[in-house]
Amino acid sequence: MTEAILEVEGLHKTFKGAVAVADVSFSLRPGAALAVVGESGSGKTTVARMIVGLERPTAGRITACGHDRSHPPRSVRERRRRGGEIQIVFQDPYSSLDPRQSPATAVDEILRLHTRLDAAGRRRRVAELADLVGLDERQMNVLPSELSGGQRQRVAIARALAAEPQILILDESVAALDVSIQAQVLNVLAGVRERTGVAYLFISHDLAVVRQVADEIVVMRGGSIVERGPTAQVLDNPRHPYTRLLRTSVPGPGWRPARRATRKETQ
Repeated sequence: MTEAILEVEGLHKTFKGAVAVADVSFSLRPGAALAVVGESGSGKTTVARMIVGLERPTAGRITACGHDRSHPPRSVRERRRRGGEIQIVFQDPYSSLDPRQSPATAVDEILRLHTRLDAAGRRRRVAELADLVGLDERQMNVLPSELSGGQRQRVAIARALAAEPQILILDESVAALDVSIQAQVLNVLAGVRERTGVAYLFISHDLAVVRQVADEIVVMRGGSIVERGPTAQVLDNPRHPYTRLLRTSVPGPGWRPARRATRKETQ
């Protein structure tokens, strides 16, 4: 077995006495893709925020790339090192980018923070990252308001990759996009993983998306893990009642919304 690049052990988080995450443990191998799934309020996003450092665990241990991340960084140098280990792409591509900054400038800013490239080297790297996520030169030099939602999410992915992370967390990162655009972004992510070897941690409620992108799956409910295993095994033969409920809630081929009863019919 390849040594894990990310290990989460006995993670707990409480907010004002309310338990959000309880005894969560899992690991992620280099280059692998792990999905953490569950409905809203299951604790999956809180786990992601603790891993990336936006929330501090109440208890437990987080180890990434051989370094303990359970406590806040003690220096700017440590903060930058952590940024070079893990990056996150959020759900909303409309609010995650600076509206006054072109994609090229946004990516260049990360390169200046995390690399020693000179101006010419950064320009080449910006072009490489744009190509990696399927954006052309024009798209990289306009304001985000001139881009579609899918294009903005590609910019967010390119910006995250500029730090050359070994782990990329994708927190519902295609949930705000139309289905056809989702497919395009998922294809981009598959290509990025193949070309860079980055490991993915997907945070999602969408089992159809998870089936396409994840090697393994962790199912959370009420802050705890209720099931885990290879994605196909868990989704095709779920053992826990909650996983079966999630599975049956996915609309199948030919699904149509139920007809709304008229006022007369309900009287």
